[in-house]
Amino acid sequence: MKKGYFGEFGGCFVPELLIPPLQEVEKAMDNILPFSKFQAELKDLLNNYAGRPTPVTFCPTLSKELGFNLWLKREDLLHTGAHKMNNALGQALLARYMGKKRLIAETGAGQHGVATAAAAARLGLECVIYMGAEDVERQASNVLRMELLGATVHTVDSGSRTLKDAINETLRVWITNQETTHYCFGTAAGPHPFPTLVKKFQAVISQEAKEQMLTQTGHLPDLVVACVGGGSNAIGAFANFLEDESVKLLGVEAAGTGEPGCFNSAPLNLGSPGVLHGSYSMLLQNLDGQIEPSHSISAGLDYPGVGPEHSYLQKTGRVKYSLVKDQNVVAAFMRLSKTEGILPALESSHALAWVFDHQSEIKPGSTVLVNLSGRGDKDMGIIESVLHGQGGVAHA
Repeated sequence: MKKGYFGEFGGCFVPELLIPPLQEVEKAMDNILPFSKFQAELKDLLNNYAGRPTPVTFCPTLSKELGFNLWLKREDLLHTGAHKMNNALGQALLARYMGKKRLIAETGAGQHGVATAAAAARLGLECVIYMGAEDVERQASNVLRMELLGATVHTVDSGSRTLKDAINETLRVWITNQETTHYCFGTAAGPHPFPTLVKKFQAVISQEAKEQMLTQTGHLPDLVVACVGGGSNAIGAFANFLEDESVKLLGVEAAGTGEPGCFNSAPLNLGSPGVLHGSYSMLLQNLDGQIEPSHSISAGLDYPGVGPEHSYLQKTGRVKYSLVKDQNVVAAFMRLSKTEGILPALESSHALAWVFDHQSEIKPGSTVLVNLSGRGDKDMGIIESVLHGQGGVAHA
């Protein structure tokens, strides 16, 4: 496979001024990442700071209701509340080995921003986070968390005022601050080498899950399900199962309200190929190639593109990708909370919603593993507005 590509997808389509720092990151990925001292430090941070390994949890009540065995990979129990810490710690440590003094990052739901801020504080690095104005409003609690952890949060008012625009701004800042600054890219998208680098740090999810399921059940899961925005939690959940043909893999995108004319965040299901943020992948775009607005009730999935490896895995048929509506997501959030005592992030609730909605398609007695990529504390304001009929779901 061509370097930096997954089949036809991937690449590095960026301004010439961004080539040197990307090459520097690639060199560090190839030469520093495998270094035993680096790996030992990262393992110590993941285990004794972040809280790995995260458990897999059996859901007895839901399993009885559904007729098959439902397990959750508990990334919600990781420090700061989501899988984002795996990548943030990895890149922050890599940046320190590279001699960088400052981390910059984009964030949507705020979880990557919080994780990056925490990692920077732990490793003695300055931290600046860029966040779309709409996301700042709907994830105010995470903005406060970032600031308390010592980060400076810049609100991005351009464009759709969401994750896409936060990435644009962070890339612009990186161009003029290459010598001292590392861009801690938050998802398995963007220009090479970021899709590969982020996958390397997130693959710990499926590495653990595979061992844990074999230990606790004696076999691999029949189906692994994860939500897909940019795609980091999903690629992490799938990575170590890709060669296991007996394990079906399914990614779930955001359909939004599902009403005609309303926005969604489902480029794999409803988009077409194109270039966004330095990578050739599936996008939401119009006939003129202009990026279309996206929407998900969960800020972390509100992105018009997707990581190039997901586009490749869809095209080869190894992974299937479906989508669910906002109202089903909220229903799934409520169902898991009330039956198992676990508050899932709205992002993760997309994966749960697909499982609940397709109960009849799953063989009775089979084993389903859902990657619970984050916890729902950050979404209380959205849930409250929905429960009180303030239109948190209806959004066009």
